Amino acid sequence: MNKITPRTLSGFMELLPAPQQQMERFLQTLRESYALYAFTPLDTPLVESAEILLAKGGGDTEKQIYRFQKGDADLALRFDLTVPLAKYVALHAGELCFPFRRFQIGKVYRGERAQRGRFREFYQADIDVIGDGKLDIVNEAEIPAVIYSSFTRLGLKRFQIQVNNRKILNGFYELLGLADKSGEIMRTVDKLDKVGPDKLRQMLVSNVGLSEAQSDEILKFMGISGSNAEVLEQLAAYQGKNEGFDLGLEELKTVVKYLDAFGVPEENFAINLTIARGLDYYTGTVYETLMLDHPEIGSICSGGRYDNLAGYYTDRRLPGVGISIGVTRLFYILQEQGMLNDGLNTAPADVLVLPMTEDLTAAAQAATLLRGRGIRTQLYTEQKKFKAKMSYADKLGIPFVAFLGEDEVAQGKISLKNMATGEQSLLSLEEAAEMVRAELNAREAGSLLLG
Repeated sequence: MNKITPRTLSGFMELLPAPQQQMERFLQTLRESYALYAFTPLDTPLVESAEILLAKGGGDTEKQIYRFQKGDADLALRFDLTVPLAKYVALHAGELCFPFRRFQIGKVYRGERAQRGRFREFYQADIDVIGDGKLDIVNEAEIPAVIYSSFTRLGLKRFQIQVNNRKILNGFYELLGLADKSGEIMRTVDKLDKVGPDKLRQMLVSNVGLSEAQSDEILKFMGISGSNAEVLEQLAAYQGKNEGFDLGLEELKTVVKYLDAFGVPEENFAINLTIARGLDYYTGTVYETLMLDHPEIGSICSGGRYDNLAGYYTDRRLPGVGISIGVTRLFYILQEQGMLNDGLNTAPADVLVLPMTEDLTAAAQAATLLRGRGIRTQLYTEQKKFKAKMSYADKLGIPFVAFLGEDEVAQGKISLKNMATGEQSLLSLEEAAEMVRAELNAREAGSLLLG
C-alpha cells in the first residue's frame, strides 16, 4: 500500500503539545478577562447557510469564503464571528435580555493567501454589547478597559489602544465639500503611516482628484497630535460648523472622560484621527490596538460602534459596539518574537505515579486520591526500564514523580521527587498533594509572557 505523505495545509496552525498548552492558557485568560466584565459566553455553528453569511458580503468576503454544497444545501464556513452574532440576535431577540453582552472565542475561516502571521483558519476572541433601539455611549468608553484588562492579564505591557470616531471624519469631509469622496479619502489616508505625508498628498491629488488646498487641509487635520487633552482642544476649533462632527467630538470626549474611572492609563490610550476601520460598517467610535515595539504587525485588536447589527435579518434596530482579537495571529507573533514564558508549566500532568510493584492497586488508589485533590495525575503502566520512565517524565516536563515500592505501600506513603530540584521526600498522600499544590502555585504566579 502506498503511503500518503502527512502534511498540514498552508495557513493552518498545528501546535506541538507544549505550545498547545500555552495556547489553551492564552484562551482561558481571555475567557476569564471577558467574564470579569459580565460578558456571557456564546457559541455559534461553524457552518451556516451561505445566504446568511453573504447577506452583507460581496467583494473580498465572497472571494475568500469557504463555500460548498451538501445535497441541495448551499453552505459556508463562518468568515468572522460578527455575522453569526447578527443572525443569532435577530433570531433570538424576543428571548434575550438587552443590553446583551456576549463573548465568543472560536475558529473562523478565510481562503486568502497564507503569509507570515496570516492564517486561513484562526481563532478570534470577540466581545459585543448589543442594545435594543438605543445603546449608551458609556459602553464605548468601557471597551478600552476590557482591551487593557485582557492584554495586561496576558502579560503585555507595551501596547496602545488607538481611538477615533467616524462621525468626526464624516463631518470633517462634509465641511470640505467632499462627502461623496469620503470613503475613497479614508482608504487613502489609511496608508499615511506607510507612505508618509508627501506621497499621500500626491495620492490624494492624482488618485482621488482633490485640489492641493484640499489635500493640505486633510493632512493638517490628520497631523493633529499631542496628549488626548491637546488633541481634543485642537479639534474644538472645528466645532459649530457641522452637526455630525460636533456629535462625534462629544462622543470622543465621553470616551476619554471615563478612561481613568475604568482603570485605563493614558500611556496605553491615544486618539488617532487616521483610524477609520470598516468603511460601511462602523458609525461611531472605532478602535485599533498596536504593539508599540512591533508597529509593523498592525492592529492586534480592533472594532467599533455600529448602529444596526442585524439589519439584513430583521427590522428591529439593534445597535452595538464590539472588538475582536486575532488570537492565532497574536500568539504566532508572540511565539516568533520569543515572548512566551516557557517557564510556566506546560506538562499534561503535575505528578507521574510510577508503580514499583506488580500489583498496581495502591498506585491506582494514590492516583485517584491525588486527582480528587485537584492534582493532575498520570499513572504510568508501561513495562519499561526505570531510566526510560524517568526520561518520559523529563521530556514532558512533569514537575513531580511519585514512586510506590513495597516499603511505601506498607507505610501508606509515597516517595515524591521534585524533578526541578532533584529533592525526594517520603510523604503521606495528603502531604504530597499540599507540596505539589504549593510548588505549582509558585510557578503559576508568573505571566504568560516574558517581562
